Amino acid sequence: MQKNRRNQRPHRSGFTLVEIMIVLIIIAMIAGFGVVALQGRMAKGRVLTAYSYVKMLKRQIDNYELDVGRPPTTEQGLAALVTCPSDLANPGAWAGPYLEPTASDLDPWGNRYQYVCPGKDNAAFSVWSYGPDGIDGTDDDIGSWQSSP
Repeated sequence: MQKNRRNQRPHRSGFTLVEIMIVLIIIAMIAGFGVVALQGRMAKGRVLTAYSYVKMLKRQIDNYELDVGRPPTTEQGLAALVTCPSDLANPGAWAGPYLEPTASDLDPWGNRYQYVCPGKDNAAFSVWSYGPDGIDGTDDDIGSWQSSP
């Protein structure tokens, strides 16, 4: 009995190289979109973190001012929130630490938070981050004078 060649089909197992390449390209495209979306979220998260930290510093400086009678001087800086300044007229009024000694003085971009007394726009003091660009005085600065980021 002869076998009919039409009835004989080659047995196919596995995927072709083209099919595998198409799947890998699709996976790479999905991963690329995910990375772009994640980077946008991370950038926004850094801004919100800096804004929250600036507001927290402002509250602690306000607490310091209530206790001592004035905000820290520019020379005393934010360190006055952690340790009692040696040049304080009435050291007994200092009720700190107002910040944990382990609190970071670096913003999410690795720059130090800035502080001046008197502050910008006739404020008693100002505390701010240089923002993502790391340059003072630009539109992306995050400061205590802002109502929201």
